[in-house]
Amino acid sequence: MFCEGSFEEDYKPTLGANIVRKDVNLEKAKVRLIMWDLAGQEKYSVIRSMYFQGCEGALLVYDVTRYNTFDSIISKWLRDYNTHASRSGREGVFILIGNKTDLTNQRVVPTEKGKELAEKIKASHFIETSAKLNQNIEEAFMLLVTKILKNHGVSV
Repeated sequence: MFCEGSFEEDYKPTLGANIVRKDVNLEKAKVRLIMWDLAGQEKYSVIRSMYFQGCEGALLVYDVTRYNTFDSIISKWLRDYNTHASRSGREGVFILIGNKTDLTNQRVVPTEKGKELAEKIKASHFIETSAKLNQNIEEAFMLLVTKILKNHGVSV
């Protein structure tokens, strides 16, 4: 949704990694984002570590309708981010995101659980989104970009 401006009902899971580029305009600057969508399947765990090199920030996303994706935030994604992302001494920037909030009747992870986890793991922010309805998508990325720039001493 963020990159293409559209939602695909028939989205296929990422195989390995999908790399996309998007330019965003901030008040004072134009920023080019290079984003890596990493596959979550266990068979890609060995190569996944390579993609974290030079990582400046991360969106740690779970599906509010699948509790196992919530559980894997600490056991897989945050662990890999902390282990493999080289940040040259800078504080890591990551945002916790609960996605698919449009599926209200299928929801199993309450908002409060997401907030608690964000606080526990010291996420920069917590936000809930719906890619399908384009709710809070732009906001999530802008929170991440703003925090990364501040980490580099750039005021936005």
